[in-house]
Amino acid sequence: MTTAASRFREFKMPDVGEGLTEAEILKWYVQPGDTVTDGQVVCEVETAKAAVELPIPYDGVVHELRFPEGTTVDVGEVIISVDVDPGSGPADAAQPQTAQPAAEEPAAKDSAGSAAPAEPAGRQPVLVGYGVSEASTKRRPRKGGTGRDQAAGQAAAAVQSELNGHSGTAGADRPLAKPPVRKLAKDLGVDLASVTPTGPDGIITREDVHAAAAPAPAASAPAAQAQPVAAAPVAGDARETRVPIKGVRKATAAAMVGSAFTAPHVTEFVTVDVTRTMRLVEELKADKDMAGLRINPLLLVAKALLVAIRRNPGINASWDEAAQEIVLKHYVNLGIAAATPRGLIVPNIKDAHAKTLPELAAALAELVATAREGKTTPAAMQGGTVTITNVGVFGVDTGTPILNPGESAILAVGAIKLQPWVHKGKVKPRHVTTLALSFDHRLVDGELGSKVLADLAAILEQPKRLITWA
Repeated sequence: MTTAASRFREFKMPDVGEGLTEAEILKWYVQPGDTVTDGQVVCEVETAKAAVELPIPYDGVVHELRFPEGTTVDVGEVIISVDVDPGSGPADAAQPQTAQPAAEEPAAKDSAGSAAPAEPAGRQPVLVGYGVSEASTKRRPRKGGTGRDQAAGQAAAAVQSELNGHSGTAGADRPLAKPPVRKLAKDLGVDLASVTPTGPDGIITREDVHAAAAPAPAASAPAAQAQPVAAAPVAGDARETRVPIKGVRKATAAAMVGSAFTAPHVTEFVTVDVTRTMRLVEELKADKDMAGLRINPLLLVAKALLVAIRRNPGINASWDEAAQEIVLKHYVNLGIAAATPRGLIVPNIKDAHAKTLPELAAALAELVATAREGKTTPAAMQGGTVTITNVGVFGVDTGTPILNPGESAILAVGAIKLQPWVHKGKVKPRHVTTLALSFDHRLVDGELGSKVLADLAAILEQPKRLITWA
């Protein structure tokens, strides 16, 4: 016989990165009643690093989705339950009951000897976490009963108080709402005590909070003309819009603040004539060995940076604060900053230093395409050593980039423009760009940083050095 405990499997929000504590459910691909198989993707979540699809590790029928789309869920919370033995009977009947009425015990009596009214049996909502309460029924203790009866009554009251989110007697007066709803109310500035609940058992729902946050219709307007105000994801009046900081943007903000105030940044600039590099780009486009690959100036900048790092390996390092050591990297995981609808991310090309130019072009194209589709995995953004950010695509000349945490250098590539330039003693229109290199001054001094930037500029001015210096 299949027991309820073995019939239902609960899938918890996993830590899909390193040390992540929460993730937002972006989209459910299944609904209750759908059949799922082991390995099937059931939802997409957004972590602080990327959007990730989660596969279910069970075969069966979806019984319950614990959270709606748009909810931020802590790692370890159950997000979906699956009936792995749907042929054994109705799912609701098989759900494990957390408490049963004590039918075999005589009903409690008051001092007059009459039976005390029993409280209705059944499952009660759990408001700290989700699921059903482990103490769904309770009996009113006898008036003047034994110490054991009084202790039991106090324990039951304590359990109910804990479910309401308080200790002691104050919990009974606290509005009933699940943690995500409480967070929403806090974000919108809504006092839950003033909200009229519409959920089962008097629970306040997200819709209730949105309704309470919406401005009331003007008093002069007839009641029949009052229209419901659409629930807005952010608070604010007609002149302002407030956007919650979460997911990738939240993580980026924290990382940049930490980097800016931890690593002493130094930024150096150089303006360089890249006319010959632009000619090489056009020649490579016609090369049969590069057929089918996307050839652009960024590819040659990336290759030039790899050569400059090879000539100056001290730039490819990190600072270990705990061990008070400089960690020199004998590999280059080249990060490429990519703007996506979810915010700025920095995936990296693993072992970029070992790739040929066609291999680097293929890896760069794949990295950019994956980022634009929002499919970059957390693993693709870990372990970077040096980063390139191409602000030139926005027509920007240059900038002072902030280091990606854990890295020692970042290169900003400005827009490539035709400008008057002195070439062979004459002023001519040439393709010119400005490069900006920021580095961590704890482990990269001015001499090393300057050498790297000078080598990079020399290669882009005379790209034949990609061969002679490689």
